[in-house]
Amino acid sequence: QVQLVESGGGLVQAGGSLGLSCAASGRTFSTYVMGWYRQAPGKEREFVSAIDWNGGSTYYADSVKGRFTISRDNAKKMVYLQMNSLKPEDTAVYYCAADIVIATWEVYGSWGQGTQVTVSS
Repeated sequence: QVQLVESGGGLVQAGGSLGLSCAASGRTFSTYVMGWYRQAPGKEREFVSAIDWNGGSTYYADSVKGRFTISRDNAKKMVYLQMNSLKPEDTAVYYCAADIVIATWEVYGSWGQGTQVTVSS
């Protein structure tokens, strides 16, 4: 099974940018759909973005479309989320996830421990 470790969270002002990274271990990484989810205080965890096994297709929640960009590097076993034009409502713990079912956004594989992103107004 893939182990995931996120990094790159922090505090940023509204309108600013942050980049998240997810380091994966395990031989099957390159076969998985990978993605990012987030959970704000008092809310359920929600889908943010996903990327297929070779980066050929990407998917975004409507709330982040045009502002966030997901990418992956299979050779380095890394997944990235570049977040631009951040809004206070983007404040959440962001989780990396492995083995996502695109039709339902269910996660069949692993979750990372999460990284906090705080956007101040």
